Amino acid sequence: MHQSADVMLSVAQVVECTQAEGPGRRFAVWVQGCPLRCVGCCNPEFLPQTGGEAVRVEDLAAELARVSAAQDLEGLTLLGGEAFAQATGCAALAAAAHQLDLSVMVFSGYTLAQLRQQQDPGVQSLLAATDILVDGPYDHTQPETHRRWIGSSNQQVHYLTDRCDPADPRWLQPNTLELRLIDGELTVNGFPAAQAKLLWRRPPSLKSGGLRMED
Repeated sequence: MHQSADVMLSVAQVVECTQAEGPGRRFAVWVQGCPLRCVGCCNPEFLPQTGGEAVRVEDLAAELARVSAAQDLEGLTLLGGEAFAQATGCAALAAAAHQLDLSVMVFSGYTLAQLRQQQDPGVQSLLAATDILVDGPYDHTQPETHRRWIGSSNQQVHYLTDRCDPADPRWLQPNTLELRLIDGELTVNGFPAAQAKLLWRRPPSLKSGGLRMED
């Protein structure tokens, strides 16, 4: 069991209840920072190591528990940035999700084979706490047109536990785009049409107003 006390994450964005980032209602956390530089990355502002907000995993876990009780969540989704670049913190949050009987879905630019070869205990802990892994670098020349929630056709979906069903028909439904206006801030997440990306603009702070788009 991972202890979340005093473990920190650099967080770029949180959407507390979304159906655009995996099966069912999910608590989605985008971490800040990614060592990969995929051409056409959907979240270029999440690539630098700086720019996120330092958040205690313990606080995120408490918020996850609150939202899960109120919204009947199905799971936690970790995106980025690169979740495995902050593997220890993400593993602690994933463990908290499992304690709530929630599934854990992780998007990574690394392949499963690459992750399994890494010697970092945090990486192995996060893998062990992952139910669904979507792996591989985003390739803008191979857009995915059939599978929901997948950026490019080279990326693979790995069911690492039996918590989730590979035959779940929701994977074949159309992608969705979600917009929220909260306290003067418009947040957009999901998989938008290409023309929607003209709206792309994020403020430097999680608390300031503006428009954010995540996919």
